[in-house]
Amino acid sequence: MPRSVRSPLSSARSPLSRVRGPLSAVLLVLACLLVPLGAVSTWSRYEIGDADNYVATMAPLASDPAVRSAVADAVTDAVMDEIDVGPLQGTVRAFVRDAVGSFSETAAYKTAWNAANRAAHDAVQRALRDSSDGEVTVDLAPITQRIKQQLSDDGVPFASKIPVKHTEVTVMRSADPGWLREVFRLLQAAGLWLPVAAVVLAVAGVLLAVRRRRAGIAVALGAVLAGAVLAVAVAVTRGLTLDDLPADVSRGAVGAVYDALTASLRVAAWAVMGVGVVVALGVWGVPRVRRSGRA
Repeated sequence: MPRSVRSPLSSARSPLSRVRGPLSAVLLVLACLLVPLGAVSTWSRYEIGDADNYVATMAPLASDPAVRSAVADAVTDAVMDEIDVGPLQGTVRAFVRDAVGSFSETAAYKTAWNAANRAAHDAVQRALRDSSDGEVTVDLAPITQRIKQQLSDDGVPFASKIPVKHTEVTVMRSADPGWLREVFRLLQAAGLWLPVAAVVLAVAGVLLAVRRRRAGIAVALGAVLAGAVLAVAVAVTRGLTLDDLPADVSRGAVGAVYDALTASLRVAAWAVMGVGVVVALGVWGVPRVRRSGRA
């Protein structure tokens, strides 16, 4: 019987076909790993890193009950430390607390809150990137000035002599390891490049795969897992942040700030999981629908 002659073209392709599978798997795994990192890098660059976006994110907290209570307590304590009305101390304190609470419902308070957060933006950046531990505070001096004027107009004794000092309320506490801050700094520098790289690697991995439909399902399910990891990480970090607070810092206020700052990360996590499920079902189900239609 004549010997079968192997085509030179088939022998030239065999090494490539052996590499395609492992290389595709590596690209798909890298793409899935970059999904949560890309969400964090985009968030840190364009929400935390941008002053206007940061102020817009913090603005709704002016109406949050826990934040308003923390602000009112801080301003009241600062005012009462500077005046002495003898036996009327308790009455005046209650009056001051009510005055601060009423002021926190006005548009002027919201304007002062936004201005204070814009001034605190640089401190937030330093706390997340630098190696020194500390608290991020918002200076309430503009609010104290308005309360002083209101107390003076209402005839409260010695109100006009209250010095307007830098009254601060803690909105974030930084006590993270140095390596974690270095990672955050690198992610912030990367910005949109990481999510773009994740998409490019996913497409390249699917196109390179021997069985593309199976690869598409795998990367979609990997994205679902990556989104779940991101959601869990945000929740766990919240718990660690609140557990690490000193007794004199309002857990409700810090929790509200954390939730506001990480809201877009939670939305991104759920969006990634939703898209991944839809893509996986689509890639898995469309061929079956076509076959049943032809049948």
